[in-house]
Amino acid sequence: MNPFAHAIYILSAAAIASTVPASAFSGGAGVFLTLGVIGLWRYSWALVNFVRAHIYIRIAYPRRRIAAEALYAGKRPAHAFFLATSYKIEAAITSRVYRSIFTAARRSPGGSTVVASVVDLADERLIRAVAAQVLGGTNTVEVVIDRIDGTGKRDALATSLRSIARRYPSADDVVLLIDGDTQIPEDIVERAAPFFANGKVGALTTHERAEIDDAPLFRDWFKLRFTQRQMMMSAVALGGRVLTLTGRMSVFRADLATNPEFIASVEQDYIDHWRLGRVKFLTGDDKSTWFWLLKHGYEMAYLPDVACVSMETQPKPGFVESAITLMRRWFGNMLRTNGRALALSPAKIGPFAWWSILDQRVSMWTTLTAPVGIVLFSVFVDPLIAVAYIAWVMATRYAYCWLLASFGGPFPITYPFLLYFGQLFGAAIKTSVMFRLDRQRWTRQSATSVSNSGGAEGRVRSISSSYMHVLALGLLVAGVIFVTGLLSPFPIHAN
Repeated sequence: MNPFAHAIYILSAAAIASTVPASAFSGGAGVFLTLGVIGLWRYSWALVNFVRAHIYIRIAYPRRRIAAEALYAGKRPAHAFFLATSYKIEAAITSRVYRSIFTAARRSPGGSTVVASVVDLADERLIRAVAAQVLGGTNTVEVVIDRIDGTGKRDALATSLRSIARRYPSADDVVLLIDGDTQIPEDIVERAAPFFANGKVGALTTHERAEIDDAPLFRDWFKLRFTQRQMMMSAVALGGRVLTLTGRMSVFRADLATNPEFIASVEQDYIDHWRLGRVKFLTGDDKSTWFWLLKHGYEMAYLPDVACVSMETQPKPGFVESAITLMRRWFGNMLRTNGRALALSPAKIGPFAWWSILDQRVSMWTTLTAPVGIVLFSVFVDPLIAVAYIAWVMATRYAYCWLLASFGGPFPITYPFLLYFGQLFGAAIKTSVMFRLDRQRWTRQSATSVSNSGGAEGRVRSISSSYMHVLALGLLVAGVIFVTGLLSPFPIHAN
């Protein structure tokens, strides 16, 4: 944290605000009233999540951990199955990842099995070399290498889960699903296994940290997102659910992870869309596992005091292009699954989790309301309204970053700008993806999915997606004009 940079930021926001005459606020009364109502809703929701998160981290979670460890003390130690997938990852990263896995496997009190799903022979050789170095003569760790064709992560997970199923794990054992660029804590089994002593818990996930060697703006953006994730996951976890079981690293009850239906949902998940037809999932395996457990009524836990390290690389040369690429994949996964999650009753999945999922779908439209209204009023009423809005954004995002600081510590001055960028661009991308759920792409892989059929039918679907998207945005603009009274005979903004 640079105090000088923060001082400059605060002074700049104050200077911008001071240039706005009072007439601008009276002239834009309609838009400011609308933004005030929406803002009250959004900031209230943020405050609710903030309070719930701190209750969970400071009160509920420590009690749950104590209770879990007391219950687990009388049980057989869990056998841990580590399942890691590797594809087109640098050798140095692969070495670090598997060194952490084998170290954790060696520490597992109930023994362990490490299943490495790889495509390249070079990865197999590297993993065996790391195993020899870390494990030495240890006989409590079984090492299994699954060589597969490069047909995608879902096929890799399904193949290796069936390999684990053939070892007949019990309900007392655990399965860890790990990405090939994620370094796990060496005490993960000891820290995670006790929570499964409660038979209602089907899976858990942990806090995440990002490690990015270059691209400082990309690094700040990722760290900001992980801090936001810490707050949201903690808030939802208070009610016994989470919003996703991240593919970077999550832990599952072994008999559930090896259930044939669970494996099938990972391998061949899909939705039947009224316009796009059957959309088979290419990405989003972590959303598939999450929904399966959600549908079957299992609780989920979040461990804020246990963290894995995600070794990220910027996928594109520029920051904006990289962020958009990742958000398209993340939000596509979210929207493809959240619709069916909402079809489950609040009583089944918990009212707060259900409302959080609904908010994810609604917020993309409310987030765009402000910039749309500001642009319209700046053009038709007074350009200084835009200046007032800039000062407002600077002040509110800076205050919000200080709330987040209670989870992630002091923050660089890039955070307020990155926060607004994520909100604005994220909302725009969500609206685009919402009408193009059939378009999917991995970041590192060439595999893509664009509709279930090509030719004329595919073109019709593409045209209909664009039409629906433009229509929705047009309705948003019309709604803003109507609510703010911009074109009314007696406009709210009139003096």
